[in-house]
Amino acid sequence: MRSLSIGATGMLAQQTNVEVISNNIANMSTTAFKRQRAEFQDLLYQNVVRPGSQSSDTGTIVPSGIQLGAGAKLAAVYRINEQGEVQITDNKLDLAINGRGYFQVEMPDGTTSYTRAGSLQLNADGEIVTNNGYRLLPSIVIPPETSAITINNSGEVSVKLDGQITPTSVGRIETATFANESGLEAIGGNLFLETPASGTAVTGNPGSAGFGTIQQGALETSNVNIVSEITNLIAAQRAYEMNSKVIQASDQMMSALNQMR
Repeated sequence: MRSLSIGATGMLAQQTNVEVISNNIANMSTTAFKRQRAEFQDLLYQNVVRPGSQSSDTGTIVPSGIQLGAGAKLAAVYRINEQGEVQITDNKLDLAINGRGYFQVEMPDGTTSYTRAGSLQLNADGEIVTNNGYRLLPSIVIPPETSAITINNSGEVSVKLDGQITPTSVGRIETATFANESGLEAIGGNLFLETPASGTAVTGNPGSAGFGTIQQGALETSNVNIVSEITNLIAAQRAYEMNSKVIQASDQMMSALNQMR
């Protein structure tokens, strides 16, 4: 019976849906996390009677035909890149991007990854790094005699040295944008990699045309809406149960056939 396999594809689809929702809920407190949404498609159809075919020698056209579906499949898991709320932390090395853009991070193998999680720190050499110790690009070194760090909306980093009144500029943070942010490859640790789907990174100064501004002493929070996720979880659970009912009903129908004398 075709309904057995159709119900199975529906259960697999909703299982994936629950996995995506559970990942969103698990990361509701992750800095700058972007929630995801599972998209599904119907499978190929069997054309018992093709729509538009002739039903007689006089040229009568079948208006709708008979097409039997084969179930559902996962089409994509789409990342929703809307801005998360900005949480004030008053930590001088916590940075939030208001608008488009990603911080550039140098990986251990020399490649560049991208992130919106701006919880930064200093390493032993005074370089600005991520929580994993990866250097921010372009590299910025804070002198050891620094008493205050100021980062303005356009990414310029200024420090006040001991015994000096006038701040000294030590570099500027550049951000990157992509034509298709959803095409970035997530590799964990709040990091993304460029792919052919995302397009080539376009770098520039924060606050310039097409680039968001930087806010010092703040972090972007996750854009997960817990109420929506719980609602979606309940709907996915009910859909899973309904597909299991289809399999149960098909099994009972086959059992009735087997018991016929």
